[in-house]
Amino acid sequence: MKVQNPKLEITAVKLDQYPSMDKPEIALAGRSNVGKSSFINTLIERKGLARTSGQPGKTQTLNFYNMDDKFRFVDVPGYGYAKVSKTDRARWAKMITEYLTNRDNLVTLLLLMDFRHEPTELDIQMKEFADELDIPYAIVLTKVDKIKRSQRNKHISMFTKKLELPTSDALFLFSSETAEGKDDIWEVIESQIN
Repeated sequence: MKVQNPKLEITAVKLDQYPSMDKPEIALAGRSNVGKSSFINTLIERKGLARTSGQPGKTQTLNFYNMDDKFRFVDVPGYGYAKVSKTDRARWAKMITEYLTNRDNLVTLLLLMDFRHEPTELDIQMKEFADELDIPYAIVLTKVDKIKRSQRNKHISMFTKKLELPTSDALFLFSSETAEGKDDIWEVIESQIN
């Protein structure tokens, strides 16, 4: 899919600020600094639509990105960043939960996880939460360019086991550096929004 005119439609922190449910939504969830903004920018071939930062915990709102009026990407705050207060972490968790449980037009959750490291407890909880809510999801393993090809099967196996997946079919390798995996992810998105 080629996105011609993507734009940040709205940022929200609570339900009554969300845009109308007139388009399918693909939500992106993941640990702070897992690469959600870079993921969006790579998919749509734009450098700065989603603001990236080397500083974890930058996304503190729900960011609704309109993709040519076909669908929205919804970037939710990253979880698990230790250098924010417990109050902020609790507020973000509430915001994510409120969004996931109240959007009938949410068609898929993309769970972004860093391919270099084992899934954290919070990654596992987010996957279990998606299972509980019966939200279709795919797991996007970011930063795959940082792992040697000879080591990839070992990492895929680790994720499959840790996340208690029956197969590795829900796992998608992705690199925002090389755009590896971009076409496969677009296929998933297109199958969900059509």
